[in-house]
Amino acid sequence: MGKTAVSTTKVLIIGNGGREHAIAWKLAQSEKVAHVYVAEGNAGLATEGSKVTIVKTIHLNDFTAIGDWCLENGISMVVVGPEDPLSIGIVDELMNRGIPTFGPRKAAAQIEASKHFAKSFMDRHSIPSARWKSFQKPIEAKAFIEKADFPALVVKASGLAAGKGVTVATSRKDACEAVDIIAATFGEASETIIIEELLEGEEVSVLAFSDGVNVEVMLPSQDHKRLRDNDEGPNTGGMGAYCPCPLLTEEQIEYVAENIIKRTVSGLKKEGMKYVGVLYAGLMITSDGPKVLEFNCRFGDPETQVILPLMESDLYDVFDACVNGTLEDITIKWIPNTYSVGVVLASAGYPGSYAKGKEITGIDEVKENPGNLVFQAGTSLNSEGKIVTNGGRVLIAVSLGNELAVAAAKALRSAQSIQFIGKQLRTDIARKGVTRALLSKGQMTYKGSGVDIDAGDSLVKNILALTHTTKRTGVMGDIGSFGGFFDLKDAGYKDPFLVSGTDGVGTKVKIAEATGIHDTVGIDLVAMCVNDILAHAAEPLYFLDYFACGKLEVDVTTKVLIGITEGCRQAGCALIGGETAEMPDVYTKGVYDLAGFAVGAVERGRELPLKDKIQAGDIVLGLASTGAHSNGYSLIRRVVEKMDLKYTDPCPFGSDTNKQTLGEALLEPTKIYVKSVLPALRSGRVKAFAHITGGGLTENIPRVLNKNLAVEIDAKKWPIPPVFGWIAGAGGVNEIEMLRTFNCGLGAVMIVSPSEQANVLRMLTEDNVYIVGTVKDRYGDESQVKVRDFAEVLSPLMKPHTNLVNGLVSKKRVGVLISGSGTNLQALIDHVQNPNVGSMAEIALVISNKPGVEGLRRAENAGIPTLVISHKDYLTREAFDTIMTQALEKANVQLVCLAGFMRIVSAEFVRHWRGRIINIHPALLPSFKGDKAHELALAAGVRVTGCTVHFVEEEVDAGAIICQETMPVEIGDTVSTLQQRVKTIEHKAYPKALELLARNKISLDDHGKIIWNL
Repeated sequence: MGKTAVSTTKVLIIGNGGREHAIAWKLAQSEKVAHVYVAEGNAGLATEGSKVTIVKTIHLNDFTAIGDWCLENGISMVVVGPEDPLSIGIVDELMNRGIPTFGPRKAAAQIEASKHFAKSFMDRHSIPSARWKSFQKPIEAKAFIEKADFPALVVKASGLAAGKGVTVATSRKDACEAVDIIAATFGEASETIIIEELLEGEEVSVLAFSDGVNVEVMLPSQDHKRLRDNDEGPNTGGMGAYCPCPLLTEEQIEYVAENIIKRTVSGLKKEGMKYVGVLYAGLMITSDGPKVLEFNCRFGDPETQVILPLMESDLYDVFDACVNGTLEDITIKWIPNTYSVGVVLASAGYPGSYAKGKEITGIDEVKENPGNLVFQAGTSLNSEGKIVTNGGRVLIAVSLGNELAVAAAKALRSAQSIQFIGKQLRTDIARKGVTRALLSKGQMTYKGSGVDIDAGDSLVKNILALTHTTKRTGVMGDIGSFGGFFDLKDAGYKDPFLVSGTDGVGTKVKIAEATGIHDTVGIDLVAMCVNDILAHAAEPLYFLDYFACGKLEVDVTTKVLIGITEGCRQAGCALIGGETAEMPDVYTKGVYDLAGFAVGAVERGRELPLKDKIQAGDIVLGLASTGAHSNGYSLIRRVVEKMDLKYTDPCPFGSDTNKQTLGEALLEPTKIYVKSVLPALRSGRVKAFAHITGGGLTENIPRVLNKNLAVEIDAKKWPIPPVFGWIAGAGGVNEIEMLRTFNCGLGAVMIVSPSEQANVLRMLTEDNVYIVGTVKDRYGDESQVKVRDFAEVLSPLMKPHTNLVNGLVSKKRVGVLISGSGTNLQALIDHVQNPNVGSMAEIALVISNKPGVEGLRRAENAGIPTLVISHKDYLTREAFDTIMTQALEKANVQLVCLAGFMRIVSAEFVRHWRGRIINIHPALLPSFKGDKAHELALAAGVRVTGCTVHFVEEEVDAGAIICQETMPVEIGDTVSTLQQRVKTIEHKAYPKALELLARNKISLDDHGKIIWNL
């Protein structure tokens, strides 16, 4: 067999910051790179192993010496990190000497080195940017600020100023003062001063690789420039970043790629400047779309440190393709479903003067945890060989996670674990993106909560077909008899259609049952039915209810009926009958369900919707809701469970003066719109009315539209109640799911022509009516409902609710010990990784005492670190257990689960983990202890067995019992059949017990008794 060729490729990196550390770290992973050298470098690079070497003998700006060194040492490629060498021609020097170099030549680097050049270039090539003007005389710049017809509040030094030559002023006076400061501070860089329009929006960084013709856009990221939390304090070089940034939509990314990145590279080429390297576009996402704030001619810092950890592709391949003009031949791959967050630690006094030489501790401990990285910048080694501070921005702690909130929490925890005197850091890195990440990629769904919207749609179609088989003329009736009568002529109708509607309250009744508040769900029941028939301009005439329960409790039923009668009064209809069904075999005690039936009438020719009269340009009016009304409560209840809340807890959303409990707030009754809108609906001035019920905005408005029409509504036009921010933020519910599940603040919408808009608004007695959008022509299969700016409006409402469970700042790290197939391990994995559960536990490590077992494969498939520690390698149990404890503690494990671990742990191990280690036993302890539980149960002839989760004590199967599940013993059961059936309840009990422990709901006292904190 032949041997694999050994690479001889050597790469020299120019630079000494965190950016260069990250590039060296990534290049060192390439099998195609034999060695990485870093000119000047920092202390962190010395920790990257034998493949990385710091070169102290050359200076960054001595290009001749750098070229000589490259030729003498056989360097295959040079990668230039900072902007200064690029702007003064290092690439030209090295390329002219035949040394392949990644980075733009001096002429192309003007895109960053001269803001005057960059702004003029953008004007020439129609690249979207802020309005601007340049000045050589400060007095002229200040005069322009005072008279400009736009907010000329951004003052920039045209040349390079290490990222600090920009001031965003809050007033014209402050902007004029900034002109004088910049002119006096940055020397040659501020000989020309740029005055720019102040753009509003969120800043996002988009970097791209370029070979001069082709480009490959990287994942978008967001830097945090200000020194302190909430974007306060002076500008810095960057206090942290995260990637990918969800503030930029897929459409906007495509727009940036085509209209900014590609147009820039193409424009430079047309002007005789082939751009090779990384092009960095600093963008403002304005209401008019992305606009360029600045271009940089190199990797951003700290963006590089969060982007490169997400790259799956070989970085050297990308650099080589850029240098050789073959970028179109490669596809860059990124790690899917993963976020990267970096928190910068800075010296005291930064961005001003700062002390050096402060010892840094904790770096190695942070790096030992999976998914954690540390890239050093302003560091060096002192005479004792210890890492000390040597710059303003000292280092960046980077963490990866499958959720942005998790990655941000891990990065902050890492940053707080690293210590040096006077360190500065921000605690809010990525906070802006967390809510938007949930809206764009949140995994909790209504379907996952137990309600399948798509299946519901299919059911509606089936019901619609069935109703055609039961059509008949006339429906009448009266209370107290076998049927109800209704006299239409007496009600003033001459030639009416009858319109009927039926609905229920869904799982909102579960909250009523839990709180004992029963007098509002009756209002909901009436509202859901009468609001539906309003969509046809029908006046509700009479109502019938159906109340089903397991055991009739007169007081509860009476309260529900009180609510129904109140709803009927609000709707102006009569309660003429109903049914109360007591069914103990169907419902358990304390459980009930509701259904309602409303019948209304509308004169022939007055019915709605007028689908054929609705046209593009018509106005959409929105009527405010009181909250979630009666839809989406399966998901809402799951959010309550996930956040470990009680319905008696204070309401977590709404105003500070709101003294409601959570249960009271969630039981706010559905609004009944009959009396406020019926006159307008019957006037002939309204074309359609849509009740926003199950299916939310996106599935109810299309019910009143022809297929060739759509509506576009703007979320900024109506107030979204805070309950929806809580649902999305606490639940991790994405934007699409919110819009197709909830009314999001609009309980109904009306469509009117522009000419009738004012008349209809005058006729409505409802105060909270909003002009929210217009009807549009629909093209192809595009959605019939587009909601603009929903994420932007909802995000601030979400922010207070994006933390983990109340009182807990991070998930408990769990170690699982196995010996075999790991079916209980799989149950634990499924539980902690289920987004609809919101578990407060995460499995950090799986240890097996046997190699090659199925449980190891299960863990590896779930992305969980595994370790094999064979007990055969140790003379005693104590020695074996000591090594296991060391491995668990190295992984920062806090809780231990025994899942089919076929070893009796030592007394020392139990004492060390006491109160933090649990086990599951396949019997109802204290019966049938030991490893023959099923045999003993069958031999004893018991009719019921089960499983027990308990704390582990030194005596086998003797610890305090956390929870138990039962299973009947069937006639003819064998050990094998009983074992298989008991496993099914083990998979239910073990996750339940782990969750109690992870949420601090249970603990063990000194006497071995459980302390419950429910």
